[in-house]
Amino acid sequence: MKTPENIGFVSTRFAGTDGVSLEAAKWAEVLWQDEHVSYWYGGMLDRDPDMSLCVPEAFFGHSENLWINEQLWNRTIRGQKASQRIRELAEYLKGTLYDYRERFELDILILQNVLTIPMHIPLGVAVTEFLLETQMPAIAHHHDFHWERQRFQISAVEDYLEMAFPPRIPHLQHVVINQAAKDQLGWRKGISSVLIPNVLDYENPPGPVDDYAADVRDAMGLAGGDLLILQPTRVVPRKGIEHAIHLVQRLKDPRCKLVISHAAGDEGLAYSEEIRELAQDEGVELIMFGDRVADRRQLNEDGQKIYVLEDLYPHADLVTFPSLYEGFGNALLEAIYFRKPVVTGNYSVYSRDIEPKGIKLPTIEGFIDRDLVEQARRVLADADYREGLVEHNYRVAQRYFSYSVLRDSLRLIITNVRNLTE
Repeated sequence: MKTPENIGFVSTRFAGTDGVSLEAAKWAEVLWQDEHVSYWYGGMLDRDPDMSLCVPEAFFGHSENLWINEQLWNRTIRGQKASQRIRELAEYLKGTLYDYRERFELDILILQNVLTIPMHIPLGVAVTEFLLETQMPAIAHHHDFHWERQRFQISAVEDYLEMAFPPRIPHLQHVVINQAAKDQLGWRKGISSVLIPNVLDYENPPGPVDDYAADVRDAMGLAGGDLLILQPTRVVPRKGIEHAIHLVQRLKDPRCKLVISHAAGDEGLAYSEEIRELAQDEGVELIMFGDRVADRRQLNEDGQKIYVLEDLYPHADLVTFPSLYEGFGNALLEAIYFRKPVVTGNYSVYSRDIEPKGIKLPTIEGFIDRDLVEQARRVLADADYREGLVEHNYRVAQRYFSYSVLRDSLRLIITNVRNLTE
């Protein structure tokens, strides 16, 4: 193996518990095991400042980028001022990328979703031009493309989408997280890619519950005999939480309490209010626990514990994941990692990329039917059946979605990008 590399991660944000930040951290952890050193560039960062370059203008929520986005989406004509400000911001950001490379003597860039979903057009343009000008070897890790999201279907920026989301650059290695993305990238852009699924460290199972997390059920207000049905997601429509409510209602077991781990996030409160009303109408006890869950343990202003999501899983009796759409489905992998039974939605990535590997889960086929309810009842009531199911799923996930899979793939693509520029 050649000398370890200085690797620069680039995105609009590396902070919190969004999928891009979490997967980038896993990549960095695996790369570190091969002695590569990772550095971080973004507009919002919670990484070590000594290993990072924070450029506020690179954040998708920066005021300049928000103004630009208002001129680009759900319209088909772009004004001269918007074009000018895209170019000006892109030129500035490109200069910071040169600074980033020089400061940390970077050998390879890993571009996390920044050339994938066009939430920050100037940054995508800046990265594309930087790669063309420097011929620097790079890996583009694509999580969700613009053609997968309804809000990006009408735009006044088709020229930049074609140029940079993603670009066709010979020394840029593309990585996708599911088969559909690989197919679509090839069909739409003529770009070949490597498929690397999202992963967890299945070689190192979770340890026992520590003292900090021991009182999670009490914090939720659960009684000793209650069954914790955990919905480990944000409250957004594509999570299909209404199906979880219907399932709990049809179980007709007053011990079952549905707990949602996260708040609504940045997609509005209307769905959250509908979920509350639906639970009330169906007689389902719903606990919205999002104000007590964050990306790190701490105390709130009232001196109450704030937990991380990993503190909740060990206490769950059943996990619901009835999603309608997912880029991959990290919560599903997490529930399997904590050896918890899961009821999942039959979203496309699950049916095409995950279930065929041998994962066995009660699956929602569009609605909550009698058979699904009976499967859920058996999982809750039959300890031997439940234990066999979760152990089987853990072994399958360990084979196909573990750090060892990621490690082998990263070694291969790093070798590829080295060769492309030699």
